[in-house]
Amino acid sequence: MMSDRWSERRSGAQRHGDDVRTDFEVDYARVIHSSAFRRLQGKTQILSLGDDDFYRTRLTHSLEVAQVAEGIAQHLRASKVDPGLDPAAHALVPPAPLIQAIGLAHDIGHPPFGHGGELALNYCMRGEGGFEGNAQTLRILARLESFSAAHGADLTRRALLGTLKYPALHGSVRNRALTAALADGATTIAVLDRARCKPAKACYDDDAHVLDWILAPLSPGERTAFLELDLGGKGHGRTRHKSFDCGIMNAADDIAYGVHDLEDAIALGFIREEEFVSAIGEAQCGDLLAALVRRPLMHGGCGDYSELTARLFGSASARKGAIGRLVHYFIRAVELSEDDMFDTPLLRWHVRLRGEAAALLAALQALIVRQVIESPRVQHLEFKGQRMVVAVFEALASDPARLLPPDVQERCQASSAPLRAICDHVAGFTDAALLRTYERLFSPRMGSVFDRV
Repeated sequence: MMSDRWSERRSGAQRHGDDVRTDFEVDYARVIHSSAFRRLQGKTQILSLGDDDFYRTRLTHSLEVAQVAEGIAQHLRASKVDPGLDPAAHALVPPAPLIQAIGLAHDIGHPPFGHGGELALNYCMRGEGGFEGNAQTLRILARLESFSAAHGADLTRRALLGTLKYPALHGSVRNRALTAALADGATTIAVLDRARCKPAKACYDDDAHVLDWILAPLSPGERTAFLELDLGGKGHGRTRHKSFDCGIMNAADDIAYGVHDLEDAIALGFIREEEFVSAIGEAQCGDLLAALVRRPLMHGGCGDYSELTARLFGSASARKGAIGRLVHYFIRAVELSEDDMFDTPLLRWHVRLRGEAAALLAALQALIVRQVIESPRVQHLEFKGQRMVVAVFEALASDPARLLPPDVQERCQASSAPLRAICDHVAGFTDAALLRTYERLFSPRMGSVFDRV
């Protein structure tokens, strides 16, 4: 049986006697009603906001991750009929409110302007512990949200463990040879060195006490094993382990990224049919096509490769049907695995995609990176967003008493790390709020004393 300690909150608070909800339903409600979650509607997923009203924002992406994560959980529950699977693992499958709360919250710490903004803030915090979106997610949920005086959203320990994609501290993962810096070569403008500004994937050192609390139910040996790292090489170190719930969320995130962002990319002309066929050939789709024979894309369809591509690049309704089948295929390809290194059930059990499905999803993600994320159409806007984020951060940090809102000034004055408080403030901006602040600070004809700061 799993310890009741996983349903505890850092504050020690208990539900009111007249509250009929479960602890995880409270978690779900707190994520939904958090200000950080609402701001996701104004943050870039991949394509910049305002260019079109069709594609995903960070909010709609999070909604889709939550839905796919619950789909995976439903699939795992239904798989009980397989006598080869351990019943203990099925008993561990998270209830809907828990896995949906984790899915909705997984990107809550990402800054304005997507990963470009993340690199920019990591540069700004290069001597102050860095910046990373997942680390900021933990910080918001455990410290910054307003549901408690000192514990943020004060979610259950299991919910926080489920959002913990990288269980390590920044100082243990960071490669000091990769300090964020400006690129060489430019003489009249400051350009970030993107490779050096890529953040280490870990929790902030300042949040070590939060990580300690989350992992408190583990034995010393299990804690040490769970925090194991892969170090060495040219990049930052990487964590090795995730909890069971986090693995479900991470698989859902990968599916949403590889399939739903593919839908946006095709609809907006970033990927043409011939480019898709060249990158994702029929041989790579063998397992998928076998599944489509059992459940065709259309009544009377044969589930062959030409039908798949014709529908992906056909009408909007045909594409939607094909995208739905892809999501269903990947959900059904999720299976349980066991790691006997751990005794704690939440660490012992994991999920993974079957080999053929994992390879196909990786190929779809690589196509999105090459044709969309790294395209000049996207990179021009990312470049501009990075410059605006750095400019706003450096302006506010140059004279906090003059330029920061009063409540942020108070947090800076009360903090032993005032730049982290400024970083929290800038990271919380939507794209539009960051742009308005930039224009008010730097554009001669923009700004008014009646603007909200």
